[in-house]
Amino acid sequence: MTLEPIALLFPGQGTQKQGMGAPWRDTEAWSLVGTVSEQSGEDVEELLLRTDGALLRRTDLAQLAVFTVDMMAHDEALRHGLLSEAPVAAYAGHSLGEFAALVAAGALGLADAAGLVAVRGRAMREAAESSNGTMGVLVGAPLPAVEALAADARAAGHRVWVANVNAPGQVVLSGSADGVAAAAAEAPGIGAKLISVPVGGAFHSPFMASAASRLRAALSGVEFAAQHSPVVANVDARPHVCGTDWPDLMERQLIAPVLWEEGVRTLVGPLACTRLIELGPGRTLAGMARRIAPAVEALSVDGPLALGAVGPAVSRARG
Repeated sequence: MTLEPIALLFPGQGTQKQGMGAPWRDTEAWSLVGTVSEQSGEDVEELLLRTDGALLRRTDLAQLAVFTVDMMAHDEALRHGLLSEAPVAAYAGHSLGEFAALVAAGALGLADAAGLVAVRGRAMREAAESSNGTMGVLVGAPLPAVEALAADARAAGHRVWVANVNAPGQVVLSGSADGVAAAAAEAPGIGAKLISVPVGGAFHSPFMASAASRLRAALSGVEFAAQHSPVVANVDARPHVCGTDWPDLMERQLIAPVLWEEGVRTLVGPLACTRLIELGPGRTLAGMARRIAPAVEALSVDGPLALGAVGPAVSRARG
């Protein structure tokens, strides 16, 4: 009997909601809240239990809240033996979730990661406040058509780029408000429509250059493990096992597209992961995974109660 290898996925910004920490408050993993608060200088317990939804959408606060829940979900999964039931072959996180993936893979300590998340979130918020940037999801068109649309918009003088390649027919654009609006106007011509994303800036685009510089400075003071379990990076969709790779990859991630669809294909193809387990708030990544690789089982642990439901599937053996 051979246990089927699994991959762990960690969601990012956009999955936050008011009261998101309440399901975890009575677990042993709640102790992580203190560490993240100390390293970030924010009252993370307040964020997770009492901060209203509108304020929680603020980039720096949202990122801290989601990172903390990602880490609590992973901690409880370890404590309940969920991750000892099958080999974890690789890790991946969507944008902010990449920090949680690095902690889980042994590349980065929790305290260092929390400090970096705090710097990143504040830097991204300030970069967004200095520019009129936004994002939108193009639904229904293949990536080459979306890339051509964005290129045409730039040729016409607009600033707009592909920011996230999430799943087939779901590509996020990022740029100036007029650039995204221009892309929306042309979207029907490629059989797509654009849906606005309620975010505070043009993330994963050149608009985040100043944030990338600030993150680079913070990364210079952090020590990564020399070797760690494979983490599939957002910027190149390739597995990395050397800590020396990550300062450059994490800096580039702020100004380059998140190649999530290709990364999932790496997990289920070359890395041979047969189950994908999402750890953290919401079920967004599991839903994307089912669209990218329908033959692969994708499950979510979005609260302590889900641990019992997911366990039997994770431990299923292959004869």
